Amino acid sequence: MAANGAVLDGLNGLLADATVFYQKLRHYHWNVEGRKFFELHTKFEELYTGWAEFIDQIAERILMVQGVPLHTLKSMLDHARIDEDESIPPAHTMVDRIIDDLEALHGFGGEVVQAAEDAGDRGTANLMDDLRDAMEKDLWMLRSWKAEAERGG
Repeated sequence: MAANGAVLDGLNGLLADATVFYQKLRHYHWNVEGRKFFELHTKFEELYTGWAEFIDQIAERILMVQGVPLHTLKSMLDHARIDEDESIPPAHTMVDRIIDDLEALHGFGGEVVQAAEDAGDRGTANLMDDLRDAMEKDLWMLRSWKAEAERGG
């Protein structure tokens, strides 16, 4: 099945965003400090491990619909809407930035769902639904962690 241009553009855009997000998660995993180090170090690793799988699924879907996935770091950075983070922020700021990025990624995934549904591409829509469900769970967990941290926990 060949995808239309909007679906391929959406998938490649999401691939670029996911790749930048993945690297940001690794950066935060490596550089987190403070009294919440152990739990955040572990959580960030869990997140980037999951996103490595998501990236592979997105790229494979692009191939399934006869497209070519972006495959250079330059092309990823040129297409990404998620910003890199060159700073080493405090742990709570890392969590805030991850939440912001997940919210953006969830929205970008919704755009791909709409393009796929418009094109009659249920496979892509189903993949995006699954990825967006996983993002919603991660958002819930991070927001819960943040609420507890703000209460002094």
